[in-house]
Amino acid sequence: MIDPDLSDLSALVAVAQTRSFRAAATLRGVSASSLSEAIRRLEARLGVRLLNRTTRSVTPTEAGNLLIERLTPALSEIAGALDSMNSFRDSPTGTLKLNVPTIVAQRILPPIINAFLAAHPGIKLEISASDTFIDVLAAGFDAGIRYDESIERDMIAIPIGPRTQRFVAAAAPSYLSKHGVPAHPRDLVNHACIRHRFTSGYVPHWEFERNGQLIKITPKGPLIASTAELQLEAAIAGLGVVYSFEEFLGNPLASGELVPVLAPWWQTFTGPRLYYPSRKHVPAPLRAFVDFIKNSGKAAPAQ
Repeated sequence: MIDPDLSDLSALVAVAQTRSFRAAATLRGVSASSLSEAIRRLEARLGVRLLNRTTRSVTPTEAGNLLIERLTPALSEIAGALDSMNSFRDSPTGTLKLNVPTIVAQRILPPIINAFLAAHPGIKLEISASDTFIDVLAAGFDAGIRYDESIERDMIAIPIGPRTQRFVAAAAPSYLSKHGVPAHPRDLVNHACIRHRFTSGYVPHWEFERNGQLIKITPKGPLIASTAELQLEAAIAGLGVVYSFEEFLGNPLASGELVPVLAPWWQTFTGPRLYYPSRKHVPAPLRAFVDFIKNSGKAAPAQ
């Protein structure tokens, strides 16, 4: 009689959804080798190959796809049944997995999650900080945090953190005394600029806005970096003009290490949102987090 272990079945679905043993292992908090062994054990018990593996990809076979299609709703029902037990507890338990942008993880979430975890000691929170746009649900996350333009319309989204944010431009006094202060965004084409590269490889242009006029600039400069810290240190060292979230540049601006540039043109945009799919069953840890955000006042008032 075929009697595969439930954890092996769950491992199959996780690997198939992420198309990667390593990614699935990270999400599940186990080793990639243990997942590989679980799949081998499952295939041996069923007598069929479920996944095609190469050095670059993992894809389900025809048999694997058929099994995964049947397993996914069944495993979801099991998870929902177990999660329903949370209604009998004073405080919910379980794991909440969030995928969030780096700026949110570093500058917005800390006070929110500290208070949330103190209020819900039975919940374990796993946060993955990434600026790459992914299907967070297919990747095994319960919810994500992104900005309006990146959230699909069929998602439920609620504000988290500041209602508005700004991109600001700044440079060190030493740089400005040597190269002059730009009076218009177009002047930046004649300045050294420190730029950001997303992990996807995309290097965004700079946008400035004033009285309804939008200016887009593709600057050049001595440094392109994927971390805001490197950009910030380069700007403080006098290497050029930096353009980033106000939260990243707030302290050096306050201390005078950096000086505001083109302040009347700084662009304001809507703050981040917590989003998750519209569905009948919302896991208890996520429901607790949503209620906390809505009711605790941790979402900052409109600016």
